[in-house]
Amino acid sequence: MSVVATVAVAVGSLVAGVVLGYFLRRSSGGQRAGRPEGPTVAELLLRLLDSSRSAIAVINKFGDTVLHNPRAVELGVVRDNRIDPRARVAADQAQQTGEKVSIDLSPLHAKGRQPEAVVGEATALGDGFTVIEAVDHSEAVRLEATRRDFVANVSHELKTPVGAMALLAEAVLDAAEDPIDPDGVRRFGRKILDEANRMGTLVSELIALSRLQGAERLPDLVEVDVDDVVREALERVKLPDDEDRRRFTTDVDSGLVVEGDRTLLVTALTNLLNNAVAYSPPGSPVSVTRRLVDGMVEIAVTDRGIGIAPEEQERVFERFYRVDKARSRETGGTGLGLAIVKHVAANHGGSVRLWSVPGTGSTFTLCIPARQSVRANATHGERATRLVGTDHGGKL
Repeated sequence: MSVVATVAVAVGSLVAGVVLGYFLRRSSGGQRAGRPEGPTVAELLLRLLDSSRSAIAVINKFGDTVLHNPRAVELGVVRDNRIDPRARVAADQAQQTGEKVSIDLSPLHAKGRQPEAVVGEATALGDGFTVIEAVDHSEAVRLEATRRDFVANVSHELKTPVGAMALLAEAVLDAAEDPIDPDGVRRFGRKILDEANRMGTLVSELIALSRLQGAERLPDLVEVDVDDVVREALERVKLPDDEDRRRFTTDVDSGLVVEGDRTLLVTALTNLLNNAVAYSPPGSPVSVTRRLVDGMVEIAVTDRGIGIAPEEQERVFERFYRVDKARSRETGGTGLGLAIVKHVAANHGGSVRLWSVPGTGSTFTLCIPARQSVRANATHGERATRLVGTDHGGKL
C-alpha cells in the first residue's frame, strides 16, 4: 500500500475506529474486562505515519492542516501548523484536475546541513481533502555535486600533464632534427618522463581512493607491526636529489601492533612524510614518533615547514585541495595524498588529527586501534630520539 493510500485509510479509520470501538466495547460488556486493550487500527496507522521518512500532511479544502507527521515539520512542509504556500497551490490544482501534482518544496534559504532539495506531490483524497507527500533528496543532490566537482578536478589534473607531454614531444621532434643538440633531446625526454610518471601517480591514487571509499571491499585485516610500517614508509619517501635521509628522526622501536592492512598503512604514512617534505624548507628536520594512548596507536609526523592557516586546516583532507598550489606543482603533488590518509584511517576504525601553526610547522597524527593484547599489556614511557641516516644503513 502506498503512503498516500495509507493516509486515506488512516483518515477514514480515525472516524470508523472511534464508532466501531464504541459499539464493540458496549457489545463485549464484561467479557473483555479482564483483557488488556491493544491499539486500534487507526492508532497503528498513525504510528506508521509518525515513523515514516516521508513528510505527510493532510489539508482540507480551506487549506487547514488536519493531520501531519513529525517529518513534515523537519522538512519544512508544515510550519506553525500551517502548510507551505506552494503545497497549498498544488493542493488546489490537484482538487481541480483530480490528478497528482508535483511540487518543489525545497527551502528557499537553506543553510548548512539543512534540507536542500525537497520534492513533493499533492494527491486529492476526495471530500475536499488533499494529502501532501514529500521526500528529502538533499543527499542525492550533494552527491551529484560532489561527483561533478570530482570529474571536473580529475579532468583538469589529467589535462595538465597530457598537454605538457604533447608540447614536450613536439620539442623533442624539433631537437631531433638538429644533430648538434643531443642534450636538448635528453632534457625534453626527461621532462616527458616526469609528466608521464606524474600522470601515472595520479591514476594510481585515484584507484586507491576509489577502493577506500567502498568501490572494493578491503582485504581481511591482519596483525601489523607498527615499527615495520614506519621503516618501510621512510624508505619510500621521495627526496630531492641534493638531500639525504639524515633529515628524518624517529623514536626507538615501540613494539606496538595493530590490526589492519599493511600496504594501506604504509601508503598513508608515506603520504604524510612526503607531504612534510614537500612543505618544508630543504633539509629541515622531519620527525616520526609512536605511542599508545587509550587503546589507540598514534603515529605522529612533525615538520618545521610553512604551517597551515586555521581556516584551511579543515579542508586539507579534501580531494585535490592544496594549501600552496605552486609548491605542490613543483613537487609533483596530486592533491589526493591527505584524502587517502583520511580514508585509510577511517577504514581501520581510526582517525587523523592535525595541529599546525603558520610559520612554525605541522603535526599530522595517524590514530589506529591497537591490537587487544597490546592495549592490555603495553606500558607508557618516554623513548629517546635518535638520528636516522646513512651512518645506520638506513635502519631505524
